[in-house]
Amino acid sequence: MTAVSGASGVRRAYVVADLGGTTLRIGRIAEGAGSAESVRRVATEGLDRYRELPAQTLQDRVVGQLTRELEDYLGAPEGAGASAVGVSFAGPMTKGGTVLAGPTLWGGAAAPLPIADILTRRLSVPVVVANDITAAAWRYAAAEPEPFCLITVSSGIGHKVFRNGEVLISDSGHGGEIGHWRVDPREDALPCECGGRGHLGGMVSGRGVLLAARRAAVADPAGFGGSALAGPSAGDPAGITNEALARAVRADDAFATQVLRTCLVPLAQAVNCIFTAIGVRRYLFIGGFAVAVGHRFITLLGDELTRLGCFGLTDREIRGMLALGAADDDHCLIGMARMLARTPLLTAGTGGDV
Repeated sequence: MTAVSGASGVRRAYVVADLGGTTLRIGRIAEGAGSAESVRRVATEGLDRYRELPAQTLQDRVVGQLTRELEDYLGAPEGAGASAVGVSFAGPMTKGGTVLAGPTLWGGAAAPLPIADILTRRLSVPVVVANDITAAAWRYAAAEPEPFCLITVSSGIGHKVFRNGEVLISDSGHGGEIGHWRVDPREDALPCECGGRGHLGGMVSGRGVLLAARRAAVADPAGFGGSALAGPSAGDPAGITNEALARAVRADDAFATQVLRTCLVPLAQAVNCIFTAIGVRRYLFIGGFAVAVGHRFITLLGDELTRLGCFGLTDREIRGMLALGAADDDHCLIGMARMLARTPLLTAGTGGDV
């Protein structure tokens, strides 16, 4: 998408934020630019750090942190002169800018969060908010001539389908949450951070794969002992980290690779379902864990997807549907800036999955 400068002909500048389950990022992007500048990164004050706190307390804490950090950034030299603020949020959201849930941010049920209104009252510039994967999809919209599905594999799992110039999602915020598709119907299935069980996100996210690796290490101490993971963790399954797991998979470590293969089966089923239902033939994968594993992630997922088969496609065509996105963590920041460039900036805040 090509951004259009304001009426004065001067390129506008935006302050953009990405509130994720692990990290809050805030940066500055000039209109039409392809990268963010002066990016600040701080740990999100949510579920990842304070699992003992109730959901509503965590929601309040996260909103307070986001507001303070944005106010501070706007008041600093790097935020001076910003035309608007854009915020991507890790959770389903209505078109009006109300967050319906934040599984990776505060876990279970909390009050619906009118984040667009809250930020508009507190900040001195127009505000646009969107779901994080909706924002990230706009980063790739100009470069992808055909419909595509963007899937993030990070603290959780999320997806959005972009087709005919828009993200496919309802005004009420439904859709694009394949991470909460229940792929394991057993009553004792792995818990998801939303409070459900057997959800794709609880099994295939970075957190889910890490849990699977630690459980596999306990169940198969001999296999774990011969793995590259045993060294950095000092032989303690609880010491396995996502970083070490990604390195081991990249190095073709047998134990780590088998853990990931097993976890990728339901993700392959999800891709198969989307393809079969609506025919999308382009799947881009972003998110900290997928990017850390790198091209091995695509290869292993392709193995599982070809085993399943996709109706009417050859194995080569199936593998050709899968690709990694850019190897950075600025997807939402760049995408949010592109959303701002195409949104009428009025005095009131706007929000949601537009």
